Amino acid sequence: MSTAADNPWFSASYLENNWSDIAQYTGQHVSLTVQAMVIAVLVALPLAVLAHRVPALGSAAVGTTAVLYTVPSLALFGLLVPFTGIGRTTVLIGLTLYALLVLVRNTLVGLQGVPAEVRDAARGMGYSSARRLLVVELPLALPAILTGVRLATVSTVALVTVGVVVGYGGLGQLMYRGFNSSYRAEIMTAAVLCLLIALVADLLLLAAGRALTPWVRRRSA
Repeated sequence: MSTAADNPWFSASYLENNWSDIAQYTGQHVSLTVQAMVIAVLVALPLAVLAHRVPALGSAAVGTTAVLYTVPSLALFGLLVPFTGIGRTTVLIGLTLYALLVLVRNTLVGLQGVPAEVRDAARGMGYSSARRLLVVELPLALPAILTGVRLATVSTVALVTVGVVVGYGGLGQLMYRGFNSSYRAEIMTAAVLCLLIALVADLLLLAAGRALTPWVRRRSA
């Protein structure tokens, strides 16, 4: 009969003997998160701007992304497999789709929160629609946008692990292997690394947000 000492939750020997696997899957996890977020931001920003410019489109855009978000991740990956196959592409598409709801909604809320008098003042100064968007509206909406990016990034870090169902789940591979072998140290190592990745990403984005929006700090001081 095995004891806790035989199967510990933390094991230095596990880290030492499996360092190459841990590094590989950690890198895969970070890479998937970064790529999914970059693609999601590039898609969400223009989509939110278009939805803001055409109000009828706003409800449709938010509604569509909300429907996608309600689809269970396992089911979504399963639906994608016949078209994109097993592996990285399927996981990347799924992660991007899940991030879109948070990003589109927060960007839209940020743009809608720009005071009408500010827009009128910019229009009165002769700003074109494009210049008004780039110089006035997007900077004022930036705090809401960055909040969306932080939320979407943290949730993406967690969702990467589900990619194990199609053979590409970053640290989820270690979790799956640990559950199959009932090896606690492998499960705990993967879980702790996921938490650390999410924490570091959130802190970096928080610092970036503060650097990009100094007026928010001055206003709250």
